[in-house]
Amino acid sequence: MKKFVILSLSIFISASVFAQGKTKNIIVVTLDGYRWQELFRGPDSVKLFKRSFFGQDSVWKIKKHWNGKTAAERREKLMPFFWNTIAKQGQIYGNRDLGNYVNVTNPFKVSHAGYSEMFIGYADPKRSNGSPNNPHENIFEFFNKQSGYKDKVAVITSWDEYYRILNSERNKFPIYSGWVDIGGKLNETQKLLNKQQHYMPKIFGTTERLDVATYPMAKEYIKQNHPKVFYLAFIDTDAFAHRGQYDFYLDAAHNTDDMIADLWAQIQGDPFYKDKTTLFITTDHGRGEEADWTDHGRKVPEADQIWFAVMGPDTQPLGEIKESGQLYQKQFAKTIAALLGFDFVSPNPIGDVIQSVLKK
Repeated sequence: MKKFVILSLSIFISASVFAQGKTKNIIVVTLDGYRWQELFRGPDSVKLFKRSFFGQDSVWKIKKHWNGKTAAERREKLMPFFWNTIAKQGQIYGNRDLGNYVNVTNPFKVSHAGYSEMFIGYADPKRSNGSPNNPHENIFEFFNKQSGYKDKVAVITSWDEYYRILNSERNKFPIYSGWVDIGGKLNETQKLLNKQQHYMPKIFGTTERLDVATYPMAKEYIKQNHPKVFYLAFIDTDAFAHRGQYDFYLDAAHNTDDMIADLWAQIQGDPFYKDKTTLFITTDHGRGEEADWTDHGRKVPEADQIWFAVMGPDTQPLGEIKESGQLYQKQFAKTIAALLGFDFVSPNPIGDVIQSVLKK
């Protein structure tokens, strides 16, 4: 009997070892393939002024993206929510110019591998773009099994690969990815948004929905359903980068920053979420330098370089982290779980909690 009690208690403790925080909800947001260079340095003048890297009027483009006297001013104009809000109320990691390093550990440096590492806490050497359903438990499945979080988890993304990354055939929470309509009981706004997305051009093909369609669907879903764990994934930054359209890539980054700001305003204006929600923002992989900025993968050395940001009631407002250090994408899963007071465990050798994002 004593052995049974001890075993039961140890299981309980392992599931709630961090259960002291104020965070009751978490929203994870990703900007696919968004480089740390633009986040921390602002627009790159070499790419911005190169005719082959843009598709808009050059005078208008330069006035829009190159109108700050310093790199700090230009990055703030590009990503105002990051540098006026998160940098004052949260933490931003990954400025390699300051020796603050964040890297993926998977060898592929592509999206499927990155998101898998991010959400299972382990760089499976078999996970790459086009891989079948992920056999490993991810943090969203984990949360959906916890008391108080069952049926309070949802995912809305622009790329349909998430059905395999998060294994929609196995899990029990809703995923709406690609050009798929939102399901369930819908209000009139949601019905309109479902219809409206199909009027938009599929400029990235049938697997990648435009972020301008994905975001309002996600925003309205949160408003109506109040999920406690929500994942919103944007794609436009990566899609325009692959096309070599640096101006559109910058536009996508700026627009995404604005969407995140809009979502945060909604969150803080809703009693269900206000001062009880943590925002975790990151990317799946980096990109190359010089001409390789359009690409990533095994042959692009810099593509393992990423960043992340955290803001919420359990994270000290340290701003841009300027101390040297090394963190990894595989640590995100356990860290996100810890922010909600849970210890995410796995038979795989997963990364440790990033303690600096938790108040001490």
